[in-house]
Parts: sequence; structure tokens; C-alpha cells
Amino acid sequence: MRALLIANQNDADAGFVGERFRAHGFAFTEAFREHPGDWPALDGIELVLLLGSEWSVYWPEVASNVAAETELIRAAQARGIPQFGICFGNQSMAHALGGTVERARTPEIGWHDVVSDLPEVIADGPWLQWHYDVVTVPPGADELARSSVGPQAWRLGRSFCTQFHPEAHEAIMARWTAGPGADELGRLGLSVEQVMAETRANTPISREHAARLVDWFVALDV
Repeated sequence: MRALLIANQNDADAGFVGERFRAHGFAFTEAFREHPGDWPALDGIELVLLLGSEWSVYWPEVASNVAAETELIRAAQARGIPQFGICFGNQSMAHALGGTVERARTPEIGWHDVVSDLPEVIADGPWLQWHYDVVTVPPGADELARSSVGPQAWRLGRSFCTQFHPEAHEAIMARWTAGPGADELGRLGLSVEQVMAETRANTPISREHAARLVDWFVALDV
């Protein structure tokens, strides 16, 4: 089964989520946000997976890239192609489908629990968070999980999004916490050592949680 992975060129690792989709028989073609002119057509695509990004959808310097992603999301939605958005993918999908995106009151960085309406599917956590923005869910969408900052998961037909990062594993986090990531954590009063220790402690269960989430998503019937 053909799947399209939307990601930034320097951060296209779908981690635990990609691993589980591949176990279900999906094969990914990478489509980088920096080069929307190179994206393949949606013909024959049976899944769109949208990963996170350092961008915000309201940054003027990426407006044309966001517009291209918005167009793709709407086209996939119109065709009934299942879409799974993570962090920035969640924000771009909310933006495309009628919700809003704005700067959050406080950032969420590190491993946190959420409040889930479907804890047997969307576990209460721990989940990795790394974001500064918050969405309102699109009209007609069902909000399925939340934190004190805002919505953490929602569904609209065969589109599903998480603000948290179910894909995150130790190698992903090692990259994110290196260089500028370490400086970012320091500004927030966090340390690389602390976040990586929490990652090593939490990823065994978060891997199981991610697999359960993908299994549920693949089985959805709308």
C-alpha cells in the first residue's frame, strides 16, 4: 500500500508510527515541505502521514509552502484518503480544515500525560511534547484528548491528529536535543540529560502506545 510522508528534509523520521504503519503493509514516499513542486500526485496514495516541523503555519516566510500543504490536505480529505498528522502536521491539518492555530500560552516540552476520552486507544501518556503553538479543532471534528494548554488529539472522518509526538524514540530525541535543541531546552530550564533520561524511561511504553494508536487508526471505518 502506497503512503505519502510529508516532512521537512532534515527531519523525516517517522519513528514508532512509521514502523507500525510499515508493519501494516504501507510503503512511504517522502515529500519534503521545502520542495512542494516535487511532490507526487495523490493518485494511488492510501495514507498521508504528516510529521512535525520547526515551522509555524503563520510564519510569512513559509506561507507558500504552507499553502501547498493546505491544498494537499484538502485534496486528500475530499478523496477520503486517511491522514495522520503529528504536531506541525496537526497544526497544518487544523489550519487546512477550518480550525485555527496560534501561539500557545506556554510551550509544552518534554514528557507529559494528557487527558484522553479514549484511554484504551489514545493512552493518557506519557507522550513526548515539543511545541509552542496550539490549535482549535476544525468544525465537525471530535476532540479526543487534551491538556491544560489545548487539544491533544482530534478526528474528522478519516483524518486524525495528535499534538504530541507518538513517533518519538531515543534516536529522534538525540537529534532534537543536539545543537540548537540543547540551547532551546536550556532557555526553558530543562537539560539534555534530563530529557534523554526521561526518553529512555518512557519509550518502551510509548512504543506500545504508538502501536495501539496506529492499529486503531488503520481499522477505522467511516
